[in-house]
Amino acid sequence: MRVLPLPEIARYENHSALADWLFNEVPSHIASRPCLEHVHLMSLTPSNMVELGLVAPDFSLPNPLIGKIVCRDDFSDANALLVIFMCAHCPYVIHVKPELVRLGNDYRSRGVGVVGISANDPAAYPADAPPKLAKFSRDLPFPLLFDETQEIARAYDAACTPDFFLFDQERRLVYRGQLDDSRPGNGRSLTGKDLRAALDAVLSGQPVSPDQKASIGCNIKWKQK
Repeated sequence: MRVLPLPEIARYENHSALADWLFNEVPSHIASRPCLEHVHLMSLTPSNMVELGLVAPDFSLPNPLIGKIVCRDDFSDANALLVIFMCAHCPYVIHVKPELVRLGNDYRSRGVGVVGISANDPAAYPADAPPKLAKFSRDLPFPLLFDETQEIARAYDAACTPDFFLFDQERRLVYRGQLDDSRPGNGRSLTGKDLRAALDAVLSGQPVSPDQKASIGCNIKWKQK
């Protein structure tokens, strides 16, 4: 797994300058300015931006909400498949959840299959244990699955929550990037414009722009070996 500082912070020369930027990105109830002065860069993680064209790795995972196994091939008739690595406790996921609900409802009617996967280690993060995932997913218009072994997250080279992977009808990766420019505390509208543009392109038979910005969020909580 590749965990890197945000691409956007490359221009900052020291932690104080970085803290100035983060102070505008992270809401006050999550971290105070003194904490941000000593922020650990590894906690904010961008997408790995894997190579486009990847064939969607297979999965067969439980849905804690209904106790059913969901597989990749359950979406074989879908015009596109959107896989979202997410969880229940991450403030970045909580922030985008309203748009995920809207987007899921909007594109389900257009034949897009959507599935969420949580791979966080519940032993270290009980807020992402299956019962919590079930509660969190009650108002989602798509299943939220539990990747207990973390093998599926590794197969997709997922890095953060949320991390988006959009596959076309042939299940080739055409988009991996951000939902939009909105982040907790930055005041930008939550529209899903980047991901919606990619979905619209796929559904209209047009190529997806290769100009894709990495998603950003909490790192996936990998099990300690």
